[in-house]
Amino acid sequence: MSVRPRRLIIPPVILSLALVLGAQEADLAERLFRSGERAYGARSHAEALETWNQLLQQAPTSPFAAQALLRMARHFAEVEQKPEAALPLLDRIKAEHMATPWAAEALLMRGRLLASRAAKPSDLREAVAEFHRMVDLFPDHVAVPEARLQLGLAAVRQTQWDRALVHLADVLRLDPATPIAAQAWLQMAECLDWMGDLEGCLRLLQGLRSAHPERPEAAEAAWRLAVRVKHRLIRPPFRSTGPWPAGRQKWLKTPTLLGTGADGGLFIYQSDLDRAFRLTGSELAASGGTAKDARALVVGPGHQAWLLTRTGVVKGEGEVWPLPEGASNPVGACRDAWGQLWVADGKVGTLTLLSPEGQPRSLPSPAAVALAGLPSGGAVLASDANRSLLFLDAVGQTRFTVPYGQGLPKAFTSVVALCSDPVGHVAALVDGAFEGVVLWGPDGTLLRHATLESLGLKGRFRAIALDREGGVILADRSNDLLIRLD
Repeated sequence: MSVRPRRLIIPPVILSLALVLGAQEADLAERLFRSGERAYGARSHAEALETWNQLLQQAPTSPFAAQALLRMARHFAEVEQKPEAALPLLDRIKAEHMATPWAAEALLMRGRLLASRAAKPSDLREAVAEFHRMVDLFPDHVAVPEARLQLGLAAVRQTQWDRALVHLADVLRLDPATPIAAQAWLQMAECLDWMGDLEGCLRLLQGLRSAHPERPEAAEAAWRLAVRVKHRLIRPPFRSTGPWPAGRQKWLKTPTLLGTGADGGLFIYQSDLDRAFRLTGSELAASGGTAKDARALVVGPGHQAWLLTRTGVVKGEGEVWPLPEGASNPVGACRDAWGQLWVADGKVGTLTLLSPEGQPRSLPSPAAVALAGLPSGGAVLASDANRSLLFLDAVGQTRFTVPYGQGLPKAFTSVVALCSDPVGHVAALVDGAFEGVVLWGPDGTLLRHATLESLGLKGRFRAIALDREGGVILADRSNDLLIRLD
């Protein structure tokens, strides 16, 4: 005979007690969260973190736990600059609190952190997945436009211009009046230029200036628009405006290298002082460490000058990245969009790529005399042995070459110095039958050129830089001054 199981009956008093305890836990969780907020607002960060950790122990399933995890992750990522401490907290939100509204922000933050740590295109896959997950799971969240922007920026870094345009256009469609839309607008213009649509690029830059005149992106668009029009449409003959800054003569100690920062600031290496300086107005301030006989100047993070020497890269006083033993004659360097440092060699047929941590790897390359970075990824390498400029993609493969002297009235045989600007123009100081300055577009089109003789210049010019007004800066080591061409 089967025995029928007895039905479990929970006394009402126990149910009431459970409800009371649940309410008390929820009340405690809220009070702990608010207490942590108060401490954080008073800049007592340690107290706030301790309070939120107590909340996680006492009420780990509370919605306030998700908020506490998010606040702690934001602190580690934005204040302490420790993404490795923030990521486990965001992982916990994904694992335990995906049903809460704060999971959307956690996915977005996790994607941004992963993207910031990417060292190559394939490293962006997980970040891209997080941005897509945020959009798919929280389609009505206020941060969806930012997730779309991040998807567009990731596609830009992967040189997938068509895909980038789709995501960036979605940002404008979702909320065209926000600051995020201004960022998307600017990136769309750059994508169009890299795709060869100069007219579309200029139209978008002008539209950005009209739609968001108060935004910093409008100021950025203004100079990008002006310099493209000047170099690619008007193409006026180069003319020398004389010593620059105006009236400064014999004021440097043998300038031999120039570099420009992301903000357009000019850096000058003075070989008699073994140090680089940043020029602000007409004043110089030392930047980076000291190095004798530096061969290239690169502006690193924090607007600090890095100097390439025969044996390594001087990042600061006492901070040096050694080059591999096989690097016998380093001649040029540049940083790419991934934070890697590219170093070209004048004898060995390789490019050395140093990771953001200084770990080297090598790529095959012709012997070089100079190197300059490209904003779309990759670099331009000048090879006197091949008598050509090689435009390289982000993985070091040659996209196309420009023979020395192509389109010029006379050929040049060597490149003395090479530089680029944030919109992809490439300029060189050249020597040979044609001795002077040559400017190319990002597609290798010859844009402007002039001989030193036609400019009325005499000196020993060893370095070149492009400024944001469409000018060319030359360093004359013989006369210890700078010359600007307009």
